[in-house]
Amino acid sequence: MNSPSAATRASGSPITPLKTDPLCVLVADDDPGSCRFFCDGLRALGARAEACMNGLAALERAQVERFDLLLLDCRMPGAGALHILTLLREDAQALSADSMAVATTAELAPVDRTPLLAAGFSEILLKPCRLTDLQRVLMLSDRSGMAILDDGAALITSGDTTTMRALRLLLREELALLERELDMISVDRVEFGERLHRLRSSCGFCGAATLSTQTVLLQRQLARAGTAPVSLTRFRHALQATVQALDR
Repeated sequence: MNSPSAATRASGSPITPLKTDPLCVLVADDDPGSCRFFCDGLRALGARAEACMNGLAALERAQVERFDLLLLDCRMPGAGALHILTLLREDAQALSADSMAVATTAELAPVDRTPLLAAGFSEILLKPCRLTDLQRVLMLSDRSGMAILDDGAALITSGDTTTMRALRLLLREELALLERELDMISVDRVEFGERLHRLRSSCGFCGAATLSTQTVLLQRQLARAGTAPVSLTRFRHALQATVQALDR
């Protein structure tokens, strides 16, 4: 499974490889078949995949290498996904400390979902999964190819430059207020959820692509298990980058 055509045959529908610079993915799974599927599938989708079949070895690689995505199996020799990500998020020197993380598992009890999401996992993939599932998580973790402000998307939505600029001025005010209140409102799941819902709409009108993606990820985590510190930090960085882009 080392080509887009192979990906098409395996999934039954066309899979479009990513067109940006290759994303770096760490695949940690002690099952040879699963590891092969993930690595071949990711490469078919245009990503670079590095395999690791031991939990502690995966942690060491994530500490010294910056990966765009961590695909971590819940049960591995040495350490499982939850243990790996917990240690990684607490290590300020780790190069992949704030990388997007996805947990993989062959079985998952409902009670086990909350600790994984609270630790900072953005998704949980049940094995066997499909190539379309891998494509989805790759698109969510694709930061390099995503514009902070997408003028083309904003113009399509707003209709003309004057309206786009007016909407972006309103977004700038909204973001300034949110940045000041973020620490306070983030502890209230209901109020924070409402603010994120409104922000997601504003981002869509203004073409704020990076912030929109982080808002969606934070909404999902908030709905499932509350806000993890690393997710809030990632959201704050996207918010600040968007404010800077709007000020130019």
